[in-house]
Amino acid sequence: MISNAKIYGLVLSGGKSTRMGEDKGLISYHGIAQREYLYQLLNQVCDATYLSIRENQKDEIASEVNTIVDKNEYRGPYNGLLSAHKAFPDVAWLVLACDLPLIDRMALEKLIANRDADKMATAYADIENPLPEPLCAIWEPSALRTSLSYLEEGNGTCPRKFLINNDVQLVYPQKKEILLNANSKLEYEMALEKLAKG
Repeated sequence: MISNAKIYGLVLSGGKSTRMGEDKGLISYHGIAQREYLYQLLNQVCDATYLSIRENQKDEIASEVNTIVDKNEYRGPYNGLLSAHKAFPDVAWLVLACDLPLIDRMALEKLIANRDADKMATAYADIENPLPEPLCAIWEPSALRTSLSYLEEGNGTCPRKFLINNDVQLVYPQKKEILLNANSKLEYEMALEKLAKG
């Protein structure tokens, strides 16, 4: 079935980036801050796009950029995800973590083309280790509503665990490196090397 739910883009950029030692959203892989790069990418394929940020990041963001400030009711990535859901409860969210330096428009278009709105989410996964990547996924409104009660029941705060235990459409990328998470200096160097090779 084709869902009536619009797809809004969400760049999760409110994390503390402790392992990287600097704000991952501000690292430049493509000539601009990574959070801006992902925002522009999502803007090309979504009905609207938002940057998920902490309260103390508001002054850093250009006025023309749509933002949703984390409500701090939840921990980890769910903080940004559910803050966005509460702001717009009837839309599906195409969520990207800001530590995905190799994601591209083609990969986003493939994810959208393979969307199954009858399932909780449509998520990228590595074919060799087929676990849903919750921060490179389209979350349907039903998944986020269900997540609220899931968290209230004390099931932990891992969005991947939630998706593993629910009905999810998995999509396998043509190039698995698009799922490279750059969370450390070593992974940052790997990402730059891959980008340099094109």
